[in-house]
Amino acid sequence: MTAPLRSAPTPTTFAPLALDGLDGLMVVEQQAYSHPWTRGNFIDALAAGYECQLLMAGDTLLGYFVAMKGVDEVHLLNLTVAPAHQRQGHARTLLDALADWSRQQGAQWLWLEVRVSNLRAQAIYTAYGFRRVGERKRYYPAHNGEREDAIVMSRML
Repeated sequence: MTAPLRSAPTPTTFAPLALDGLDGLMVVEQQAYSHPWTRGNFIDALAAGYECQLLMAGDTLLGYFVAMKGVDEVHLLNLTVAPAHQRQGHARTLLDALADWSRQQGAQWLWLEVRVSNLRAQAIYTAYGFRRVGERKRYYPAHNGEREDAIVMSRML
């Protein structure tokens, strides 16, 4: 018996986020988070000149990141992998692209915050070389008007 033929995976590419791409991105953002960014958050990020990159496989949005450049550092504001495409290495691909872009900007450090309850993301960031350097109390919105602490992580480039 012969094995069924598998089609080759669609190659991934990066594309900058544009306003006309917000509808598809918002679907993924709302699927991925209990407290997603708003359309306004993304519009503000674009208006501020933040780096907003989409990871695509053909017409399929796999994930994205939003990052803000500082003097010698880059602050990761949002990194999302579409729930249907998680656990396939896309977070690492996004982090690699972020690190490459950050180095091109002259950054020496990457910084981020992550929810204390998001153990999976913490594991991904730790495996990528980020280290816990602090905590922000009541940083994130949570259910029933509560707030959740954030872990602050950084990584030297």
